[in-house]
Amino acid sequence: MAELKEGDQAPAITSKDQNGIEVSLSDYKGKTVVLYFYPKDDTPGCTAEACDFRDNYQGLQAKGIVVLGVSVDDEKSHQKFVTKHNLPFTLLADTDQKIVNDYGVWAEKNMYGKKYMGTVRTTFIIDGEGKIAHIIKKVDTKNSTQQVLDLINN
Repeated sequence: MAELKEGDQAPAITSKDQNGIEVSLSDYKGKTVVLYFYPKDDTPGCTAEACDFRDNYQGLQAKGIVVLGVSVDDEKSHQKFVTKHNLPFTLLADTDQKIVNDYGVWAEKNMYGKKYMGTVRTTFIIDGEGKIAHIIKKVDTKNSTQQVLDLINN
């Protein structure tokens, strides 16, 4: 599949959230969606990123922005992560890796010389028409909200 670019139509998503409720990207038509992909629930970088979105969530909501997190963890793992860190937004379970593949963020990674397949931390900002407005490939986990706002406010 070709790499997604800004201006492309965002691939459709339908998946279960942390509560087992089916969620589709099309549910948010007309709103700006921050669709952020992260490797694993409750790991240091992923927790920092989620908590940054949590701490700035009211400000994002005030601007009409929806936050959706996606990882290949299951609903139960997401539920624990949400509860432990009091996350106010939706996390989607992509256990079959369809979403990460559709968005091109499932790739070979390398840690301590060991190669493996995993989710590349990436944030997509999707406009109200379902088009990709911005892609953040170098995510600053402690300042992810500010990265998003800098792009949306310009």
